[in-house]
Amino acid sequence: MKVTVSRKAHFNAAHRLYRKDWTDEKNDAVFGKCNNPNFHGHNYELIASVTDDIDKETGYVIDIKELKDIIKEEIEDAFDHKNLNLEVEEFKDLNPTAENIVVVIYDKIKKRLKSTNQLEVTLYETPRNFVTYSGQ
Repeated sequence: MKVTVSRKAHFNAAHRLYRKDWTDEKNDAVFGKCNNPNFHGHNYELIASVTDDIDKETGYVIDIKELKDIIKEEIEDAFDHKNLNLEVEEFKDLNPTAENIVVVIYDKIKKRLKSTNQLEVTLYETPRNFVTYSGQ
């Protein structure tokens, strides 16, 4: 029987939505205030959900402490209080939109899970704006 286990986490980060190959005018037209050359920040919330069969020995889908540690090491330590554009390698040449951030988060967590674990990540950029990615 498949069960989903979820862990919520939080990080604060700054970013700028900007394409180096576009003019300042085009960046302003497409990204508006999010193109601020001095960056802007968000209090991001994420929910990582792991779905799999319940292990008959432990009764777990995944040990929630293991999921907590993966999120801390892969996401919180890497992103919290950072400028995503300048300090996070994955965004050196990738525009740090919520859509791109959630895919990067997914990839970083997924590589640490068992191959049978299905993963879905929801990232809240604001309390009302969020994106979800499950590997498709």
